[in-house]
Amino acid sequence: MNTATGNSTVNMDVFEQYESEVRSYSRSFPTVFTKSKGYKLWDTNGKEYVDFFAGAGTLNYGHNNDAMKKLLIEYIENDHITHSLDMASTARGEFLQRFNEVILKPRKLDYKIMFPGPTGTNAVESALKLARKVKNRTNIMSFTNAFHGMTIGALAVTGNAAKRGGAGIPLTNSVSMPFDQFISTEESLNLIDQYLSNNSSGVDLPAAIILETVQGEGGINAASAEWLQGIEKIAQKFDILLIVDDIQAGCGRTGTFFSFEEAGITPDIVTLSKSLGGYGLPMAITLFKSELDVWSPGEHNGTFRGNNLAFVAATEAMSYWENDDFTKSIKANAQLMHDFTSKVVEKYPALNAEKRGRGMMQGVACHVDGIAGDICDAAFKRGLLMETSGPEDEVFKFLPPLVIDEAGLQKGFDIIEASIEEVLEKRA
Repeated sequence: MNTATGNSTVNMDVFEQYESEVRSYSRSFPTVFTKSKGYKLWDTNGKEYVDFFAGAGTLNYGHNNDAMKKLLIEYIENDHITHSLDMASTARGEFLQRFNEVILKPRKLDYKIMFPGPTGTNAVESALKLARKVKNRTNIMSFTNAFHGMTIGALAVTGNAAKRGGAGIPLTNSVSMPFDQFISTEESLNLIDQYLSNNSSGVDLPAAIILETVQGEGGINAASAEWLQGIEKIAQKFDILLIVDDIQAGCGRTGTFFSFEEAGITPDIVTLSKSLGGYGLPMAITLFKSELDVWSPGEHNGTFRGNNLAFVAATEAMSYWENDDFTKSIKANAQLMHDFTSKVVEKYPALNAEKRGRGMMQGVACHVDGIAGDICDAAFKRGLLMETSGPEDEVFKFLPPLVIDEAGLQKGFDIIEASIEEVLEKRA
């Protein structure tokens, strides 16, 4: 067996026989992948796929990024530290220095950096715990269609009924309010203000408000700058901490490193993961204003909060943010996406569709039962990885690596359009 060349005896039967029924993406993409590079993957049959999925937004800098790979190989070959909990290591220190120099200082953000466990839901749990500790309140406000992770605290501030149901216990100490455009921007802000102002509303004053500026799993719902600014003002008015979950929308996905930059707001706490590790390596951080650093040593921890390989790749990823060139390329790609989604909505009225999202986090919401999933299935057969999102899986969404070129985007668009036509013809 030679896995490196794809000459492997592994087939889909292995996963069906030995792996739990909980598996998901191997059902959506039923093939055995063996190689990847940039914005492409190949399976064991040698078939090539364009990636509009990018590990659910984990591979912003592409598969097997050359610069990161070189540094990782050198790091391993020289027997540097791999696992270190929260002990000091050169890799950890170099990341801290670079992140401060390249990301925080130019944006005038005075944040302390915390390493929770290596996943997004770890970062969310630490953010919720810190907010409750600081404010000495138990309630957290979240929003319709929100998704913040699969652990109990994160599920309590997640909107999706199926995911919440998986908890197996009541999910408490949270309250959900309407996200921007769930009702109008003005109605949402007024409703939240009224509930918090009225001592008889039945809503306990929250320790924090947690939100995504673009709801990924919730349907690529993009909040307006007006709404984000209004939420920040409400948080300040009622002495509530503002948490921005930037796990999927951050690390450049919307064009700027943080997704909230264009709105001009400054959250009290920010969670980052997914593409932060640069190479697809598990890593998460929780950022918070210095005055909120009230933790006792070890009060929140995790065995794998010292993933030094991720630190190495994440430090190299900072090179993309030393000037505005990368942001400009993301915005150029985002415009191509905007033009294509607008074309789809106009050209295929049978989809009863609307465009969603911003930056390189866009999608098309189809108000026809099951059709978005059918389009994704047809696209996979033609060589494109793309997933659905939204409460009814009604959105087919685009999350390609940010480093994809125009030719790669166009190839993906061509596959999507051919898939739409195929599905509509079958349904006619």
